[in-house]
Amino acid sequence: MSGAVEINPYEQLCGLPFFTLPLDEDPVPGALPEPDAVAWRLDCGYEEEWTFDKVWQRFTDVVDTERVRALVIGPWWTGDYSGLGPAMELIIADAARFPALRGLFLADVEGERCEISWLRMTDVTPAIEAFPLLEEFGVQGCGDTYEDGDLRLRPVKHEHLRVLRLESGGLPGSVVRAVGASELPALEHLELWLGVGEYGGSATVADLAPFLDGGRFPRLRHLGLQNSEIQDEIVGAVASAPVVAGLESLALSMGTLGDEGAEALLAGQPLTHLKELDLDHHFMSPSWAGRIREALGPHGVRVKLEPADDIDEDDDEWRYVAVSE
Repeated sequence: MSGAVEINPYEQLCGLPFFTLPLDEDPVPGALPEPDAVAWRLDCGYEEEWTFDKVWQRFTDVVDTERVRALVIGPWWTGDYSGLGPAMELIIADAARFPALRGLFLADVEGERCEISWLRMTDVTPAIEAFPLLEEFGVQGCGDTYEDGDLRLRPVKHEHLRVLRLESGGLPGSVVRAVGASELPALEHLELWLGVGEYGGSATVADLAPFLDGGRFPRLRHLGLQNSEIQDEIVGAVASAPVVAGLESLALSMGTLGDEGAEALLAGQPLTHLKELDLDHHFMSPSWAGRIREALGPHGVRVKLEPADDIDEDDDEWRYVAVSE
C-alpha cells in the first residue's frame, strides 16, 4: 500500500472493503490494490489543491476503471462546502468507463468533516440510471435544508438494484414517494432514515404504503424504516403490514420508539419468523422491552434492544432520533 492509507475492513460496499485513494504521492507499480478487490473511496482531503476534478482524474489515471466494482464518494469539496452536483456530473459523464461497477455510495462523510444535514446534495436519479447493472446504491445527505442542495429522487426503473439505502437527518416525503413509485424488481434490501421535520423530514405513514403492502417489491427481505420522530406511528403500521411475512430482518431503530409502539408490535402479526429485529436507540420502558425479548428470543430471533442515551421516563417530549443534524 502507499503511505499510511490502508484498506478498511470494517466498512464495505458489495462485500468489498473501503480503500481511500492516496493523493500524497504517485503510486509505484503494485502498490495499489487490484481494481476489483476493494471499494474505491475518493476523498479530497484538506489540501485545497485537490479539487474533486483533480482527484477524479488521478483515480481514472492510476486505476483500471473497467475492473472497478464499487465506488465510494467521500468529501468532494475543498474549503467551503459545495454541492454534490458537479462531482456527480463527472462520474456520470464517465459511466461507460465503469462496465463492472455494481456498488455506488455517495457522501461517505464523517460528522467531524460535515454534519449530515449540511451535506448539499442533488437529484441522485441520474446516478442510478447511468449504471444499469448497479446492485447497491446508497446516499447520505440533507433533505430540504438548501434551496439548491436538496436530496431529490424521481421514480426510476432498474432491473438489477438489490440494495437501496437513503440515510438522512430529514428525508423529504417526495423522495420516499419516489422510491415507492419506482420499479425495482430485484430489490432485496431497503433502508430509509426518515429523520425530523426540522431538517426536511416530511414523510408520513401514508407515504410508506407501497413498502408495506408487500406487492411493490416482492423480493424484499430486509426493510429498515428508521430514525423517525414518528417511530411509534410507523411501528403501528408495520405491525399489521403484509410485507412483514416475507422479511428476514426488520429495522425500526434509531427513532423515538416508546411503549405505544412496543404494544402495537406485540399485538400485531407474529414476528417469530424473523432472523433479526433491530429496535436499538429506543425509549421503551424496561418492562415493555423485556416483553419483546421474551416473546421473540425463544424463537431464535436476534432482538437488538439497546436503549437511547439519556432517557427521561417522565418526559415523553424529550425523545430524539439518533441522526438529525
